[in-house]
Amino acid sequence: MRMGTIPCGWMLAAALLPGVCSAMEPIRISPDGAGFVRAESGDRFVAWGVNYDHDRSGRLIEDYWIGEWATVEEDFLEIKALGANLVRIHLQVAKFMKSPDSVNEEHLGQLARLVALAERAGLYLDITGLGCYHRKDVPEWYAALPEAGRWNVQAAFWEAVAKTCSGSPAVFCYDLMNEPIVPGKDAETDWLAGEFGGKQFVQRIALDLAGRTSEQVAKAWVDRMVAAIRKHDKQGLVTVGVIPWAQVWPNADPLFYSPVVAEKLDFASVHFYPRKDEVDRALAALVKYDIGKPLVVEEMFPLHCSIGEMEQFINASSGMVDGWVGFYWGKRIDEYTPEDGIPGVITKRWLEFFRERGME
Repeated sequence: MRMGTIPCGWMLAAALLPGVCSAMEPIRISPDGAGFVRAESGDRFVAWGVNYDHDRSGRLIEDYWIGEWATVEEDFLEIKALGANLVRIHLQVAKFMKSPDSVNEEHLGQLARLVALAERAGLYLDITGLGCYHRKDVPEWYAALPEAGRWNVQAAFWEAVAKTCSGSPAVFCYDLMNEPIVPGKDAETDWLAGEFGGKQFVQRIALDLAGRTSEQVAKAWVDRMVAAIRKHDKQGLVTVGVIPWAQVWPNADPLFYSPVVAEKLDFASVHFYPRKDEVDRALAALVKYDIGKPLVVEEMFPLHCSIGEMEQFINASSGMVDGWVGFYWGKRIDEYTPEDGIPGVITKRWLEFFRERGME
């Protein structure tokens, strides 16, 4: 467990650890279908959260949540002290599926423990699944499966996760996969599609259209995964976090949020990293995902623009967006030093902005 100066917000957060946060209500879609509400009170809910996708050294949560549980607890309280109300976690399929038809009970147990921690801390969970972020950790048996077999494993993953999490008010949503894509006219040979920062964030859900349209493939996959979740959780919201291709090609229409494919998705989730001097372009792309359902910017960070431009994007989109999710990598604001270089300076300033905005 890391030691250091504890922010004053920790005192209140730490008091939550011994017992369940009684004020936590499940989050549901509002009666008009346009936003989120707390199930009992009916109060509007706007997500202000972080992606907790890896720690300060790049390890994924399953790499340390068994042997270093105190670190996870501390990080959740640090996130709470930043003013967040939601944490997006990323689960790897290989950590939960030991074989095509066998689940890993130890990691499911840790997931149940994490859900209980979220309840105590008063933080909602965006549970993103089916990750293959570290290619070296993807088992050969999984990589070699044909489409039908792969979908069977993915459905079994979601059945197990939903069974573990069902009934908890802390479960904000299940995100089916981070940035899924479908192949083009030519068949592909690799389920993973490109590396960024040493991780594989983008996956294909099929290698070959095989005479089908992109919409047919996407709809069949989404419907299959949603059905797996609904076997055990009838209420939890379901979404899928996507790349807004319209930010690259202005005429590109959403695939997963087309009327046919999005039928069984409860809300739209998109990942935005506006570029310098292109905030208007990002906003124009965002409009394409305003489809009459709640809309969440599930990833955002000043990766290609200034924090001021990121704030401009947030402010300008507030009329159609129902949540924004940044990043937190297990390092407090006061732990960043000049030795962290320019990336550290940017991250520290971002966290300061995030905290100030979250406390408004």
